[in-house]
Amino acid sequence: MKLKELLEIVPFYKTNQSIDTITITGVTMDSRTVSPGDLFVCIRGAETDGHAYVTSAIDQGASAIVAEEDLNIEFPIVTVNDTTKVLAMLAAAYYEYPTESVYTIGVTGTNGKTTVTYLLDEIFRLEQQTTATIGTIQMNIAGDVYPVKNTTPDALSLQSSFRKMIDRGVETAIMEVSSHALDQGRVYGCDFDIAIFTNLSQDHLDYHEDMEDYLRAKSLLFAQLGNGYNVEREKFAVINIDSPVAAKLVRSTAKPTLTYGIHEQADIMAKNIDLHEKGASYTLETPKGTVMITSPLMGMFSVYNMLAAAGAALAAGVSLQTIQQSFAQTEGVRGRFEPVLAGQEFGVVVDYAHTPDSLENVLKTMKEFCSGHIRVVVGCGGDRDRTKRSLMADVAMRYGDHIIFTSDNPRTEEPERILYDMTAHLDGNFEVETDRKQAIEQAILHSSDGDMVLIAGKGHETYQEINGVRYDFDDREVARDILLKVKGSHS
Repeated sequence: MKLKELLEIVPFYKTNQSIDTITITGVTMDSRTVSPGDLFVCIRGAETDGHAYVTSAIDQGASAIVAEEDLNIEFPIVTVNDTTKVLAMLAAAYYEYPTESVYTIGVTGTNGKTTVTYLLDEIFRLEQQTTATIGTIQMNIAGDVYPVKNTTPDALSLQSSFRKMIDRGVETAIMEVSSHALDQGRVYGCDFDIAIFTNLSQDHLDYHEDMEDYLRAKSLLFAQLGNGYNVEREKFAVINIDSPVAAKLVRSTAKPTLTYGIHEQADIMAKNIDLHEKGASYTLETPKGTVMITSPLMGMFSVYNMLAAAGAALAAGVSLQTIQQSFAQTEGVRGRFEPVLAGQEFGVVVDYAHTPDSLENVLKTMKEFCSGHIRVVVGCGGDRDRTKRSLMADVAMRYGDHIIFTSDNPRTEEPERILYDMTAHLDGNFEVETDRKQAIEQAILHSSDGDMVLIAGKGHETYQEINGVRYDFDDREVARDILLKVKGSHS
């Protein structure tokens, strides 16, 4: 492809020499992946600056460089004022604007993104559509699974992935959109058809200035939803009206909005809710009619997740009957209120809850049907928002009967420091056990008929990160092994 043709998408740029004859064979932002003929785009990141790796890119055969500054070298340089935005524009153009051909749904919010994404994937697959999902756990394109580094990949990787989706016949793509991704412009160039908001609670304040800044980042998904009114490809916002910030998000978009909720009047509502140890049932009221929902998903937060998914599905033209059937047969998401079963007489649940709000939701759900004691194993991640650590501990103490604070992913922090941040202010009865396996074992050994054990924070993760090294550690497998060991010793 001719570089000059690709740059037609960029309205303003400067060059230090003629680029008329330059051909590029790829676009990259990582100097380590440069192949002969690539266009290398210098991106300023939180830890590294691509401008420092220009020489390496040239040595590896780059055809030209896109930069934000005059590099004073005899090599084809395209200078722009914002390489992050230009990278997204170039990526979209290079991969031929793939999201214009794939029905694209974005899900943002503090909690529930993964579950809503999975619920929608199940709904559209039930509609006999070929689907793709991008999220915290993995990327799944038409049944093929790929690892992901971030909840939302960078703009270049995203556009490449969407092109791969088209090549695989994908009709609908559902993706989690994090506040980091929105703030850093990773979804620039993505033509979303539906934007979903789940909820907002404290998280990522190690990155955002405050909750207002966190909300601002989330609102970008709705502000970027488009300002035209093309009836052939209408856009929709689906927003949790029960959230205190709902009104701000509704005002952030020019597109039609479907609201959902339980307490406030909404377009889509759950009525006559019955929560129990085998799931939930409720009446789903929508502008398209009313149906009875029975689902194995437990807890009020699961009802909210189903309402969000129902709203997006209805906006996309899916029937209520398909939604009803999908919710009835869903298996949920790995690591999201996932039971660990080994024939024991008490419940053991693994959940990804790693914010005060999500932990509270899970524990409230347990209290709704637990007849015995609730035992909680919980920690906080290192190198992340320190202000939420004491809040997480407060929630555990408020709802649990037996609390063991332990390591999560300490990363480069000392586990003892994290645990001190969690517990220094506490009065009451709790335990501190740095070794996560030992903590899980203690909770299980103390449990009896009717009790519930919650192992919180890591969910689907299959590792524990300590000093930059990832060690094999799966809460579900660890708990199952302990349960089988205990069962064997009693037989």
